[in-house]
Amino acid sequence: MRRVGGALRARGIGDGDRVVFALPNSADLLTAMVATLRSGSVLVPLSPTLTDHERAVLFEDAEPSLVVDSPEVLASLFDGPEVALSSVPRSRPMHYTSGTTGRPKGVFSGLLDESEAAALFGEEVELWGFERADRNIVISPLYHSAPLRFASHTLLQGGEVIIQSGFDASALARTIAETNPTTAFVVPTHLQRLFAVGELPSLRNFRLVVHAGAPCPVPVKHAAIEAFGLDPLWEYYGATEGPFAVCPSAEWLERPGTVGRARPHRTLSVDEQGVIWCTPPAYGRWEYWRAPEKTEAAWRESSFTVFDLGRMDDDGYLYLDGRRVDLIITGGVNVYPLEVEQALEPMPGLVEVVVFGVPDDEWGQRVCAAVVGDVDAARVRAYAKERLAPFKVPKDVFVLEELPRTGTGKVQRHKLVDLV
Repeated sequence: MRRVGGALRARGIGDGDRVVFALPNSADLLTAMVATLRSGSVLVPLSPTLTDHERAVLFEDAEPSLVVDSPEVLASLFDGPEVALSSVPRSRPMHYTSGTTGRPKGVFSGLLDESEAAALFGEEVELWGFERADRNIVISPLYHSAPLRFASHTLLQGGEVIIQSGFDASALARTIAETNPTTAFVVPTHLQRLFAVGELPSLRNFRLVVHAGAPCPVPVKHAAIEAFGLDPLWEYYGATEGPFAVCPSAEWLERPGTVGRARPHRTLSVDEQGVIWCTPPAYGRWEYWRAPEKTEAAWRESSFTVFDLGRMDDDGYLYLDGRRVDLIITGGVNVYPLEVEQALEPMPGLVEVVVFGVPDDEWGQRVCAAVVGDVDAARVRAYAKERLAPFKVPKDVFVLEELPRTGTGKVQRHKLVDLV
């Protein structure tokens, strides 16, 4: 890593300068990214699958001092002179939001002083218990925040990192059998596809499996508890902007549907409109890069929001009602897709369901559902009518082979609108 830091400095890249990495998963990629964070430069991880147009938009915004998007450029970073690096990352990576609500926004935290950097690093170690004995298996792309954080903290604690170059459920099962990993960050789609492989190796060697990124279907959650055990499986609720809540499976079983309570060192609240707010420590503050008006809208004094909607019980457990950006207004009435999805999930034969709105001349928006499984549209509508008010029942149901997703398994609702 010290050579990577030296290579950056030899190129004149200093504190606060942005360095873009846009490559598939590899050990060298992880090493170089962590070295960049420790050097004081600002890491900007991007997907290597972006189109030229998408790259141009982000490059214009980030103004990177260096773009590492080929194996040759990556290899050249290991030829620099050795220099001293900070023992922990000096900043959070500047991740860009998905852009589903408009132009992508960079989440920028700036450089942290030594005590803040140590506190940020220590918070993750305290919560997840990263240690030298860990073997973290990287399943998702490293340009996403949680997989990168799990891998980098394991590496910096002296643990081992096992990197999957791409997701294939059968290959993942073989790798687990051969390497006996102890920690993993996954999305529900990973679990679904892994459990569909058939005969699996024992998954009881894992001490920690954290799932996030999308709601986990109840049957998949129960299957995961059965496979990994109760204690290792946790749910994490957060966003590119920051973490909100965590939930061990024992608490989820006691309170089905919750995403847990506030992470340590943070507090949560829900305002009168149902918008969820998080108050982070000083080292958890951030802004939208070069977008002061969007930053101002997201912050209220010391708390921020990503405009998710939810409610909290008397014990501080948070329940999600959906995202305001996904809200469907049909005939002047609000419909929250998550509520409809949760009502349909128990239907026999149904594997996945996503509810979304499409423009409608009569209603303003029409409630629609895309489903995967051994079901048909008429049965889905009939099932919905038994459990939902008429205005919440999907007017159109589309049976698909699979749902369009991002690299981390999030359903792309805007692509569903285009698809149907």
